[in-house]
Amino acid sequence: MAIIKNYYYLMIDSAQNFDLDQIKLKNKFIIIMTLLQNCKDNQIIEFRNKCRAKKIKFFIKNNLKSVVKYKADGLYISAHNKNLRLNQIINLNTDIIGSAHNIKELNIKIKQKCNKIIFSRLFKTNYKEKKTFLGLVKFNLISRVINKELIPLGGIRENNLQLTRLANSKGFCILSEVKKKPAKIINRLF
Repeated sequence: MAIIKNYYYLMIDSAQNFDLDQIKLKNKFIIIMTLLQNCKDNQIIEFRNKCRAKKIKFFIKNNLKSVVKYKADGLYISAHNKNLRLNQIINLNTDIIGSAHNIKELNIKIKQKCNKIIFSRLFKTNYKEKKTFLGLVKFNLISRVINKELIPLGGIRENNLQLTRLANSKGFCILSEVKKKPAKIINRLF
C-alpha cells in the first residue's frame, strides 16, 4: 500500500551509492547528500543534473560553498551546526532545511531561518546511545506549536512506514533504510 505524502526526503552518503532510476514520481523527492569528500566534482555535477532531469530537489549538507559551486537547490544544516551567522544564505534565495533533536536545537534552527526542520527520532531506533524517541502524539503536538514545517526522521522502517501517514507533516525523511534497501523502500512510497 502506498504512503501518500507531498514530499519524501532521502539522505544519502554519496552519488555513486544511489540509483536515481528507482524514483518514478516527479516533484516529490528531495535528496540530501551528506558526504561530498567521497565523490569527485564530475560525479556530483552529473548526479545533480540527473536530479534536475527527474525534477528531484538536491540539497547539500553544511557546506554553503558547495551549494553555490554545484548549484544545488538548497542547504541542509545539521543539528550540530549551531552557527547563527548565516546572512550569506539569506541573500542567495536558497531553501534551507535544518535538523534538530530537541526543543533547544529546534529554536536554533528557527533562528537560522530554516524553511523546514527535520525533527528526529519519531520512532524507537536500534542505537544504544539514542534510546529516547518522540512518538506520533508528541511529534504532532510539537508540530502544531512550532511555526515551521516539521519533517519526522528516525526509526522509520519498512514495518512502520504506514504509521508516518498519521504524522502531522507534509512528508518524512528516511536515512538508514535507504542505505539498506533503497529499491524496496522507494517502491513502497507509491
